[in-house]
Amino acid sequence: MALGEVAAAAADAADAAATKSAGKAPIPKLRSRAQGAAIPLDDQDRRLLNLMQGSFPIEPRPYLRVAEKAGMTEQEAMARVSELLAKRIIRQVTPIFDTRALGYSSMLVAAKVDPEVPHRAAKVINAHPGVSHNYLRNHDFNLWFTIAVEPDSPLGLEGTLEVLARESGATSVRQLPTLKLFKIRMDLEMEGDTQALAAAAQASEPVELERQPYDDLDIAVIRALQGDMPVVSEPYAPAAKELGMSQESLLAHLQCMQERNLLRRVAAILYHRRAGFSANGMGVWKVPEEEIMETGKAMAAVRGISHCYQRPTYADWPYSVFTMAHGRSKEECDAILDSIAESTGISERATLYSSTEFKKIRLLYFTDEFKRWEAEHAGVGG
Repeated sequence: MALGEVAAAAADAADAAATKSAGKAPIPKLRSRAQGAAIPLDDQDRRLLNLMQGSFPIEPRPYLRVAEKAGMTEQEAMARVSELLAKRIIRQVTPIFDTRALGYSSMLVAAKVDPEVPHRAAKVINAHPGVSHNYLRNHDFNLWFTIAVEPDSPLGLEGTLEVLARESGATSVRQLPTLKLFKIRMDLEMEGDTQALAAAAQASEPVELERQPYDDLDIAVIRALQGDMPVVSEPYAPAAKELGMSQESLLAHLQCMQERNLLRRVAAILYHRRAGFSANGMGVWKVPEEEIMETGKAMAAVRGISHCYQRPTYADWPYSVFTMAHGRSKEECDAILDSIAESTGISERATLYSSTEFKKIRLLYFTDEFKRWEAEHAGVGG
């Protein structure tokens, strides 16, 4: 399972280029999962969803602050959020901790599995607690997933991938670690149109990838608060009670964790398709080495891009910058990526669309599940 294993990628790229030059973009079948159809939303719902994704504060009564910005009462805001949860438009309201800052090793992985029964391999891979996303994509390397392992994992990332490749029957695995992280913020634009999604804001510097210091109190706070937060006037209070500390002390500590890059934000995570975003396209770009820093920053600034990374290139895989575009259709994703090509002058790209979402969760940190998996599948730890 060599790091640079990229068989068939050159042929795929050539086919994609030929298709593009012929003016016929391949259109994958974008399938929805059970209960995956978009749900009609009114203007207040869309406004509230934007605020819940990006402006949920760390303070005693966060719903009151969100409600003020949305032009409604606190009770109305909580009632609407509860309804959006019940309708499976909001997946959860939760803290978003930083995997890398906590010392977890993580990576994007592309695997080549049996295209006739990819769900069998997906089931094996999904059983690992560190697999947070797993998609079937329109490529010879058809299963794309992200995986993380604990800082003290006996197997480590390499060993874990070897086990998963063997158990899933993957014939080839490509490892695509992050070299530079320009953006990671899953924040769907609910009010704007395609033009808004393609618009660029001010570029920011790449995100720090190194482990940050943390202590036992940080771990206890993460364990108490991670997962679904209750939709109540004071949603931080139950975790504070569990920790035996005042709510004010917990909020101050969370703000400190945010300053130390351990906590990115607290936010609503949406079901993409239920919220109307039925397509996601992974645009991969051939960017000259000397232009990666500025180009990556510019690409990351586009509103419709949720993730932007520099990843390794190989002789038969020339794409150095990866961007994840989310849209209400394949055409909208294409428009976002086309706008990037026009603004940056980078024209060589391939776009990989997902046809099935096999897994999408937020990681739970410092649990026994990681050690249990390694003990059961590799006979280590326990």
